[in-house]
Amino acid sequence: MTYPWPDLGTPINEIVTPMPVIDEDRLAANIARAQAYLDAHGKRFRPHIKTHKSPAVAQQQLDAGAIGINCQKISEAEVFANAGFDDILITYNIVGAAKLARLKALNARVPRLSVVADSATVVEGLAATFTADAPLRVLVECDTGGKRCGVQTPQQAADVAQLISDAPGLAFEGILTYPAPGGAAIVEDFIAQTLALLEARSIPCPVRSNGGSPDLFLAHLVPSATEHRSGTYVYNDRSMVRAGHCTPDDLAMHILATVVSRPTPDRAVLDAGSKTLTSDLLGFSDYGAIDRLDGARIVSLSEEHAVVDLTDCGASRPAVGDVVRIVPNHTCVVTNLFDHMVFHRDGKVTRVEPVSARGTVW
Repeated sequence: MTYPWPDLGTPINEIVTPMPVIDEDRLAANIARAQAYLDAHGKRFRPHIKTHKSPAVAQQQLDAGAIGINCQKISEAEVFANAGFDDILITYNIVGAAKLARLKALNARVPRLSVVADSATVVEGLAATFTADAPLRVLVECDTGGKRCGVQTPQQAADVAQLISDAPGLAFEGILTYPAPGGAAIVEDFIAQTLALLEARSIPCPVRSNGGSPDLFLAHLVPSATEHRSGTYVYNDRSMVRAGHCTPDDLAMHILATVVSRPTPDRAVLDAGSKTLTSDLLGFSDYGAIDRLDGARIVSLSEEHAVVDLTDCGASRPAVGDVVRIVPNHTCVVTNLFDHMVFHRDGKVTRVEPVSARGTVW
């Protein structure tokens, strides 16, 4: 059975739900705003495609001035290589023979492919896979407060950089970090110390890559960084509004859902459960905000149902059959739940794009 994709020009409130819809004008404005800011501060922009997983949207970002793209996994990067993208950074430690073999094949067909490493073990695996005739670019990932992956000190960063520089099949590309929000001063200090240590070893460090959407418009506070990576900014979501990164007028993604039941005066049930909205709370106490329905709270999700508490909604309450617009807590996860996205302008469908890299998690 094929999905009943809407024709161009169809009003979005007539399409099958649940369905994420992307506002073309807000999408374009988000892309332009970020690129203009980074251009003004002399920083290269490398968008993270995890938010949209779509070659069509990534091409819009490149057309606006981005230098390349950031992927998270090999299979994700393969999708974009197949689509013709030629400057790809994979920000993940690649470990294991099967993945290294796929990485080597990918390096042979992507003119500018880079990865990260944060330990001697990861570097050793890469060094055993690649040769001097087709070297792989490698950046050292640094933990500057994000408390995920990354070397813990500038000294460790310099030591791993030395290992990369000494490996015939590897080329040291630089350093990279995904810091905690508000950590600009820590990032700048870490980069400065690392650069001094690398200079003492005569190791050039051409790329200093900083990242994150919450602090995208504070990238100028890290003058030593040469590029910035950001993903969520392209659609934005409820968490980005809360962080002060954007306003509700910058929200490009909404999820359309239909009221399928009103079992009590204070309860509505939508046709959008955890397979649509995700159970990712990101610190919120509910599972998304319903546009223009003040006081409504999505209080629980099962796989195909969202239960909405209407207690605080006053007199204006939705009826069975009404279509509502939900602002997701975390847009990136929603993208990975759908095969296609519907785009619109002024409430009418403009295109339907496949989520080509959906499920590419290894």
